[in-house]
Amino acid sequence: MFEGSGPLAEARPADIPLTDLGQPRLRRALWHLIRALRAARPDIVISSLGYVNLALLACRSALPPRTKLVVREANTPSQSLPHGPRPGTTALAYRLLYPTADAVLCQHHKTLQEMASRFRVPEERLHFLPNPVEVARLRATAATPERVPGPGRRFVAVGRLTRQKGFDRLLELFAEADADDHLLILGEGPERAALAAMADERVTLPGHEPNPWPQMAGADALLLPSRWEGLANVALEALACGTPVIATPESGGIAELAAAAPDGAVTIAPWGEPFARAMRAAKAGPSNNLLPPHYDRDAVATKLMAILDGC
Repeated sequence: MFEGSGPLAEARPADIPLTDLGQPRLRRALWHLIRALRAARPDIVISSLGYVNLALLACRSALPPRTKLVVREANTPSQSLPHGPRPGTTALAYRLLYPTADAVLCQHHKTLQEMASRFRVPEERLHFLPNPVEVARLRATAATPERVPGPGRRFVAVGRLTRQKGFDRLLELFAEADADDHLLILGEGPERAALAAMADERVTLPGHEPNPWPQMAGADALLLPSRWEGLANVALEALACGTPVIATPESGGIAELAAAAPDGAVTIAPWGEPFARAMRAAKAGPSNNLLPPHYDRDAVATKLMAILDGC
């Protein structure tokens, strides 16, 4: 890790070794990362952030000669790259470097198709690998739902407080919701102060919650107002809790998830009145597992090992 601290640091199992580079920024961490990889001489390196993927692919000649390099694309490039600092340059780097990876992991088929058509990654190196959810543990943790008291609808949104997640426009839309409705936003980030200034008494922003699943299970719907996504883990986790999801079409692989989930589990609504209408239609239901089985951790782990064995 570039920097080993953070709210999820304690989630790492004790028997998994951690190399903390102590450098939070890529430009200062890259040489330390390459030196650590040369010392470890791993069979396979898996990278999961776009800008780190590009840096490692560009520096591949500095890695041990037999090391395989597997990159995971965490967003949908057609939606995420235009929001980056240098979209044209980044797209060119994707086209030049991603085809050189030994494998490219894609969370949904739209990203996979873009990697093949736009960035010319050879089809034999492209692999669909959905995000894993530890369903049994999650449902056990959420067995006692936590619901804000009151007669109205209860909504939850979870994620880093950044522009990408769209919480600012959610608060604007929620200002027109029924007086008894309540919105719980779980997460931390640079937009906290601005969001808090927009929120009224029907909105709660308690910060980062390491165990958000009881709150998810207690909500009538999880709201995903994202401006762009890859495949939002919170949507998968909400479905595992039995909570329906209302999402924007820009939320990455949400259409693929909706097609695989039970009818009515995922509502895709364009931003504005259609999204507000979907919120008004939300209602509590049984807390059955709504997540398609191929997202379960064991199924994903089996598929990942098969991909790595084939590298």
